[in-house]
Amino acid sequence: MHQAARLEFERVMEEYARWRIVPADERSPAPAWWWGPAMAVFDDHEPMSGAWCLELGLGEGTSFAKGARTVLALFVEQTSLTGPQDFPSKAERDHDVRELHPQPSDDSAFQP
Repeated sequence: MHQAARLEFERVMEEYARWRIVPADERSPAPAWWWGPAMAVFDDHEPMSGAWCLELGLGEGTSFAKGARTVLALFVEQTSLTGPQDFPSKAERDHDVRELHPQPSDDSAFQP
């Protein structure tokens, strides 16, 4: 497997673990940015780490290919996309939104 593909899939697995901690009814849809890294290891039959297998609910020694298929299966019934501001929890969106207030105009630069 190409090292870059492994690193990207590793990032997906770290995010997946954070995502799974959020209760299902508060969890955002699976983010579309997982699609590419999963496709990059789709045909790789090298075994994943035991921790990743466990996180995905797969048996010890399961291949990256099977792990990728498990990640991609998250998108099968999904009908909406997740933005970075909504990940990993839909509820986090409320905390990250900044309200912009109107600023007074400064007309001093335009003297009559």
